[in-house]
Amino acid sequence: MRAQDLLLVTLREPPAEAEIPSHQWLVRSGFIRRVASGIYAYMPLMWRVLRKVEAIIREEMDATGALELGLPALQPAELWRRSGRWDTYTAGEGIMFSLTDRQGRELGLGPTHEEVVTSLAADLIRSYRQLPVSLYQLQTKFRDEIRPRFGLMRGREFIMKDAYSFHADEEDLRRYYGCMDQAYRRIFARCGLKVLAVQADSGAIGGAASQEFMAVADAGEDLVLSSADGSYAANQERAQSLPPPAVPLKVAADQCFATPGQATIEAVCAAHHLDPTQTLKVLLHRACFADGPDQPVLTVLRGDQEVNIVKLTNTLGRMLAERGAVLALERLDVDTLQARGVQLPVGFLGPDLSDGAIQGVPDLVGGFLRIVDSTAADLAGFVCGANVPDQHRRVPGWPALGLSFTRADVRSAQPGDRCCHDPKTVLTATRGIEVGHIFQLGRKYSSALQACFNTEGGGAEPMWMGCYGIGVSRLAQAVVEQNHDDNGMIWPVSIAPFEVVITVANGEEQEQCRLAEQLYGELRAAGVDVLLDDRMERAGVKFKDADLLGISWRVVVGRNATRGHVELKARSAKDVLQMNASQLLPHLVPQLQRQRRGGLPETGV
Repeated sequence: MRAQDLLLVTLREPPAEAEIPSHQWLVRSGFIRRVASGIYAYMPLMWRVLRKVEAIIREEMDATGALELGLPALQPAELWRRSGRWDTYTAGEGIMFSLTDRQGRELGLGPTHEEVVTSLAADLIRSYRQLPVSLYQLQTKFRDEIRPRFGLMRGREFIMKDAYSFHADEEDLRRYYGCMDQAYRRIFARCGLKVLAVQADSGAIGGAASQEFMAVADAGEDLVLSSADGSYAANQERAQSLPPPAVPLKVAADQCFATPGQATIEAVCAAHHLDPTQTLKVLLHRACFADGPDQPVLTVLRGDQEVNIVKLTNTLGRMLAERGAVLALERLDVDTLQARGVQLPVGFLGPDLSDGAIQGVPDLVGGFLRIVDSTAADLAGFVCGANVPDQHRRVPGWPALGLSFTRADVRSAQPGDRCCHDPKTVLTATRGIEVGHIFQLGRKYSSALQACFNTEGGGAEPMWMGCYGIGVSRLAQAVVEQNHDDNGMIWPVSIAPFEVVITVANGEEQEQCRLAEQLYGELRAAGVDVLLDDRMERAGVKFKDADLLGISWRVVVGRNATRGHVELKARSAKDVLQMNASQLLPHLVPQLQRQRRGGLPETGV
């Protein structure tokens, strides 16, 4: 392609709304254009990148035996109600765009496709002889994000590859899950992306096990905790760890003591020579459901720990499974309670706060569901609030409280915590961008949607399922986040919009134009994806644009064209190689062939 035929509009300054480098470079280079909040147009150069990413994905998916298909973006609410996710995705998380058609039927724009594909499997798969089967698609998805940000990282419309597998037994599901894990690693490597595979929370999709693939980047929204030996890595939402040991506290008897104005753990510890590990922290929440009143929840942690809302929500979901999905977990708003005449001694709460303390609060039912984090439950003696303003108490142990609690892991693992598998090592933190997620769904959807098959023994059983997602548009931006410099993007050859750009230094010099045309034809004949920059612009402008666009290799045809010489430079390197034009193809084409399998150009030329 010729640059003069390309709709190329670049910006010299970063746009105001772009917060991270990859977003800035994609907009400045004209790869994407904002249409509305969280909605972007993929311009011709970006579309070329996305098509190459999709080609790699298709090749690797096909190699696993998966079959490509196309599923509808509009999905009937009835399918989602049968799986139990309609309320979660509309009233709860609220990320599904929903509508009612002119016949009064409720529909949703698909953020994911478990329900639709499972209903198809229920219609089409009858026998164990048809299993296993894996289906995938590349499609635009929709999610009504509360706060779209970072360009394609968190948008309301995005391109995704989603795959779904069906199996006769759990063993075969696990086998294919491992196969997909390896396919994902190959996809990301071929796209030039450095990723960490980490344990993850399954969220609203559910399932027995899941794994995320995180592109390492300072701009990542997720915190990954990992061990130095590489044997453990997990999203903080899912991570488990051993916190610092508690400082022992000997308490002879239950005793109250005055703490005037000391409404924080820090203040109590400073005034009474205590360590935060000797104290308890009490949090009050309400768990919201689709039907019925909210459930009050009292959570207790060791004073130096923080609650993990994802873990707490999952714990409540298991404990209250008969009520359906937890749509939201909200802190009890003290100001609202006080306005309704409910006075709570905030800052002085104890784990034995009376159920009567919240009587009369609208939309709450029954007493507290009391959950104690393991770190707090292990304390033999502790200091906690006395449920009276300006009072705390020393308690000799949990039996002294005379209440029943559910013990659970609801704390957030932190950098510096000890590893569970090796307490001598500690967890370190890395920021990451989630670019892929694979799940072992089990029989959650097949049971709900009656996707059963006839077994070899003659019975009927629900199929075992897995699902596997890659954010295609997010992946492309993550590559830029990992590969850029002060001058622009640095695309790996495998997904670059063009592999080579030929820059004519002076478009008015006939010999330069002639040699550039010759090389352009030879490279195209050799199967190279090449852009000829023959615009009537100054050489400096063309060089800046070449760096900005991040095309992997640049060939400059300049003043030495009369001698048949050109310059060759890799975008990722500083070195420039002078060579005879006749040497260009033998030198460059073999490198391109290697680089198409993935990764950045080799250092130097």
